[in-house]
Amino acid sequence: MDIHSKLPHVGTTIFTVMSALAQKHNAINLSQGFPNFPTSEELHRLVYEYMQKGYNQYAPMAGVPLLRQRIADKIAGMYGATVDPESEITITAGGTQALFSAITAYIRPHDEVILFEPAYDSYAPSVEVNGGKIIPYTLQAPGYQVDWQKVSQLITPRTRMIIINTPHNPTGTVMKAADLQALERLTAGTNMLVLSDEVYEHLIFDRLSHQSVLRYPDLRARSLAVYSFGKTFHHTGWKIGYCVAPPELTAEFRKVHQFNVFAVNTPIQYALADFMANPSTYLSLPDFYQQKRDFFLRAMEGSRLRPLPCEGTYFQLVDYSAVSNEPDVQFVRSLITDVGVAAIPVSVFYSGQAPGDRVIRLCFAKTEETLQEAGELLKRI
Repeated sequence: MDIHSKLPHVGTTIFTVMSALAQKHNAINLSQGFPNFPTSEELHRLVYEYMQKGYNQYAPMAGVPLLRQRIADKIAGMYGATVDPESEITITAGGTQALFSAITAYIRPHDEVILFEPAYDSYAPSVEVNGGKIIPYTLQAPGYQVDWQKVSQLITPRTRMIIINTPHNPTGTVMKAADLQALERLTAGTNMLVLSDEVYEHLIFDRLSHQSVLRYPDLRARSLAVYSFGKTFHHTGWKIGYCVAPPELTAEFRKVHQFNVFAVNTPIQYALADFMANPSTYLSLPDFYQQKRDFFLRAMEGSRLRPLPCEGTYFQLVDYSAVSNEPDVQFVRSLITDVGVAAIPVSVFYSGQAPGDRVIRLCFAKTEETLQEAGELLKRI
């Protein structure tokens, strides 16, 4: 049988490879982005309670109404935007499913999609499997800032979508108001859509505020914004998120969503609706994760690894050029086998040729004990 792959260059992800290698060598796993500390006991209790009450069948396709209302309330409180929970919010099976459904709903063969690299690794394959073409804009270390004038030079009559991610994985940078204003001007009067990956919206540090597309009316009118409960409430394995978009964009999004997933875990949706009634469950997260970032940086003090600025997410980039001239993929393998710490090479976040920076990504969504132990090992390099 001749199999003509729609993704001929895609293999097993680096996250799976590095996690397996870390397990084989009993290394501390700071590679894959998931917490190793417990989630809320109250949230566990609520999920169990709804299971016991019999909320175990299909939820409505768009999501449990009370949960969508809670999300709308949160958006109004945080971003000053009024969102209709009935026609503008869809509960999804995680952020990545929302991203895939949004891309599938709108990208046709030969459409061009601008994205900022290094980029979360699901964007490019999702575009390519739908026949679209990636137009990468390379962010430059160590600041990874966007030059919007250069972005404007990438736009052609085929440009259908721009994908942004703030706070940004893997760099930890955060778009400022000036960035969103520039994007708003750049897309004004066009048919371009914006897909805004905001799954780390609550993981933002140093008194910065998250600049959601929902804050900017003209930008919001052409945007699909994606969020993740897993990132917010530390349960990445539950795979539940949501997409916010104007009614006309949501209608097309749901056409794909209903045949891709249809409905999302029912008892967890009801539990999250109750849990979100107390806004402190998510408003306390910036301080929580900033403390982890700062603890990890202190634990690494004295290492020859040079931390780069981290304004958000739970990832810390470090420059290892003072340690080794090895390419980053080779270096992280040595880091696992010789040092006992697993990381992710940043070069894998590029769709084409990476710039060759000596930079790796470490995850600090871990207990202080884990971070302290990893820091001690990294200081020996």
